[in-house]
Amino acid sequence: MAHSLIQRRREAERARVEAYELSLRHVSQRTRPPPDFENAINEVRRGFEADIVRDADAWKPRMKTRDAGRLRLAAARYLFARYSVAEHLEQIWIDGAGLGADEIRLRKRWYIVAAGGASLYGAGAAEWLSRKEVHAFLNPVGSVSFEAAIWQAIARSHANDPGVALRIARTRITQTPRAEHGFWREVVRFFCAHPTTVEEMDDLHDYLAACYRRNRKFSLKGRSLVSLGRQMREWHRDLEVIARIEVARRCAEALRNRARGLKVDPVDDAWRGAVIADWSWTLSFKDRTRREEYVVVQLRTAADLVAETRAMRHCVATYAAKCIAGYASIWSLRRRANGRIERLLTIELDPRFRAVQVRGFANRAPHAEERKILERWAQARGIVLL
Repeated sequence: MAHSLIQRRREAERARVEAYELSLRHVSQRTRPPPDFENAINEVRRGFEADIVRDADAWKPRMKTRDAGRLRLAAARYLFARYSVAEHLEQIWIDGAGLGADEIRLRKRWYIVAAGGASLYGAGAAEWLSRKEVHAFLNPVGSVSFEAAIWQAIARSHANDPGVALRIARTRITQTPRAEHGFWREVVRFFCAHPTTVEEMDDLHDYLAACYRRNRKFSLKGRSLVSLGRQMREWHRDLEVIARIEVARRCAEALRNRARGLKVDPVDDAWRGAVIADWSWTLSFKDRTRREEYVVVQLRTAADLVAETRAMRHCVATYAAKCIAGYASIWSLRRRANGRIERLLTIELDPRFRAVQVRGFANRAPHAEERKILERWAQARGIVLL
């Protein structure tokens, strides 16, 4: 029996209500759990109970964040801090990824000592810093990382110009192992006496590190930027010659083995590299004949690194050993347009996927437009741009 007009309207209204309720169930968010304050304060106090200055049970924060790092920092401030300290000392409570257990404990200890108003120099910093340098470490110029603050403090003890110390704190010297601080202190003194750009200091860093590895008594006394630059270029040429000789040797050995009837296993010249996929992004225009594609590809072979070095006029070819050992990965930002490929930037990532170096042709800094492309890539692949 056919329904009346009123019945059909009621059924249609009921169907609309059901559809609306169904859509609400799909889009409505589940109730989020409250911040875990108890876990945060237990994590922070573990191992440092003797340093607590306030009652942990009395902590009643008014925080809405559920970020574990921010909660730990808030708990550390409550438990240990009588005074505010610089950001680089607080960072260890937010993120300690990539750091060993001893290093994490050292940084937490330094925070507790500084925030509690005790002497950091007397609490162990004297092993690496003078009293004057400890004061500069606790009061850095600008926003810097923990290691950068150490080297900025060392540089400020030798340079009257704060700009020189800031530039040194942005170089790869900040990645120096603590056991090698003595030699790199001399390098910092040299750069304070012979100020130059961050790019040139980074370029010389690899050469000086190689010199120190070969000869632990290597010194910069009596040297100048000009002489170091000349020696560095000679070193780069030597590396290229050695690489060509090694390739020729391997080819000759393979030919001899074939002539003897021996099995020649194929040699894979590529290393594993970072577990991050290559990336591309296309910039379209109203004119369909125009199209620009930006790609970021990982360089996984010595041949790739040498080609990048020749095209970009820098020393990335010397990073092969670091890439093979897993201490770094090298990436190339390129633009494809009108059938041509243009290399724009070379990027070095550390094992924590942080872009520790970004250089263009002849070690120039990235342009503003290139930086925007880098930010797109970083957001897509979880890269941290320093």
